Amino acid sequence: MLRLRRRSNFDNMLSSRLFDQNSFYQAFIDDLNKAKNEVIIESPFITAKRMAIVLPLLSKLTKRGVRVVVNTKPLDEHEFNYRIQAKQAIDDLQVLGILVLFTNGHHRKLAIIDKCITWEGSLNVLSQNDSCEVMRRMYSEQLANQMISFLHLEKFLG
Repeated sequence: MLRLRRRSNFDNMLSSRLFDQNSFYQAFIDDLNKAKNEVIIESPFITAKRMAIVLPLLSKLTKRGVRVVVNTKPLDEHEFNYRIQAKQAIDDLQVLGILVLFTNGHHRKLAIIDKCITWEGSLNVLSQNDSCEVMRRMYSEQLANQMISFLHLEKFLG
C-alpha cells in the first residue's frame, strides 16, 4: 500500500536551489525586481564593474520605497585599488539613501529579500567578476528570519 506523506515544515525549510556564477545574477535580479519591503546584501568586496550593473537596480528599489541595507568591510581593510572603487560605490549607495554598515573582518556573502528569500554562498554579490562560485537560494521566512536574528540586523529593518 502506498502511503502519501504530507510535507513537514522541516522538509519545506530545506527546499532550495543552487546557482553558479553564470546563473546567479539573472535569478537574483528577478528577485530584486519583485522586492516589496527590504533587501539586505552582505558583500565584503565592492567593485566599480559590478556596481555598474547592480546600482541602477538598487536605485529603482529605493525609488519604490524598498529599504536597502548593505553590509561590507571597512574601507581600510580593502587593498588600495579596491578601496578607491569601494569608497565611490559606498558614496553612490548612500546618495540613494541606502544604509551602509561596516563589519571588521567581514567575509559573509549573502542577501535576504523581504524576509523570505535568502541567498548564501561564496559569491560576492557586489564584486564578483570571473571566479567560480556557488550560491544557494532558499525560500523560507523561517530561515530568512533566523539569519536576520543571527546577524543582529533586526534594528536596521522596518
